[in-house]
Amino acid sequence: MTRRATVHLVAARHPGDAAAVAALLDSGAVKANRIVAILGKTEGNGCVNDFTRAYAVEALCHMLAPRLGLGAAQVAERVAMVMSGGTEGGLSPHFLVFAVDEAAAPTPGGALALGTAFTADFQAEELGRMAQLRATARAVREAMAQAGIGDVADVHYVQVKCPLLTMERITAARRRGATVATEDTYHSMGLSRGASALGVALALGEVTEEALSDAVIGADWSLFSARASCSAGVELLRNEVVVMGNSTAWGGELRIAHAVMPDAIALPAVHQALRGAGLDPGGGQIGAADAARLVAVLAKAEPSSTGLIRGRRHIMWDDSDINATRHARALVGGVIAAAVGRTDIFVSGGAEHQGPDGGGPIAVIARV
Repeated sequence: MTRRATVHLVAARHPGDAAAVAALLDSGAVKANRIVAILGKTEGNGCVNDFTRAYAVEALCHMLAPRLGLGAAQVAERVAMVMSGGTEGGLSPHFLVFAVDEAAAPTPGGALALGTAFTADFQAEELGRMAQLRATARAVREAMAQAGIGDVADVHYVQVKCPLLTMERITAARRRGATVATEDTYHSMGLSRGASALGVALALGEVTEEALSDAVIGADWSLFSARASCSAGVELLRNEVVVMGNSTAWGGELRIAHAVMPDAIALPAVHQALRGAGLDPGGGQIGAADAARLVAVLAKAEPSSTGLIRGRRHIMWDDSDINATRHARALVGGVIAAAVGRTDIFVSGGAEHQGPDGGGPIAVIARV
């Protein structure tokens, strides 16, 4: 059987709005049992107490449950649900539905290939440490094998949803006599994302295991993956991994390409990713014909740790009213929106070890 990946982008009126995804299923555009992952941008704050992510997952699971003949909890075990909170600036809330069905034959030159995998649930003391890093690397390799991608060069984006620490989880660890990587719940988001990203980097051969330790996670920004996107949330205890690449064994009309933004205003990197997917931005924004072929844009955003962008001061880390990652999502979202002419872009904040300091990976999925 030749597999074919499909990706559908639908709008969300609020975090619990699964109606547009349900409409895809009811129309026959997507079969429920073919869905392997759903990514969503929700309009929460993207921080520890952003429950819009859990709200969206719950709504999607309850909508899918009767269509799959499963309980809602079983749906969550089967489908990777990656919700990223924060739609600052002009970013538009939306869902991306990834499914795998059949094609008549492989596409010459290759087509989008998808693989998913899950780690076991983590103990609180494993988050942000080598245990989480190694488990993520194993899951990435498993997802690659599921997708039939043998060459790491054919992987263009790895989306990971990872847990964070809450005071309840920290207290439970203390009772077991265990220590955690941090007792700052917000900082735990960054450490969890960082450990997950370095796990992707290890699996893809971007870093060596000898260079890794608990001490470098969240500290040595010279170590990173150019293809990892990791989002932390309170709504899960395991890592959920979605590998996206191209494979000559897959059919269909979709392809994916990626580039790395060296900083938050790196428009040329956005153009590079668009061209890699077969779209022509010229020197500015893609035209109407190419816009119709654009399926999805996924990117990471992170304020530079130096407090500078190309030598000029930014105040993202100094703002006590608005979280720094919220500033970064708005900034990067604006740069990308100007290039693609749309605002339903999956921009995830917190890019620890995901691209260089102050930058991040960007991927484009388009119809050939």
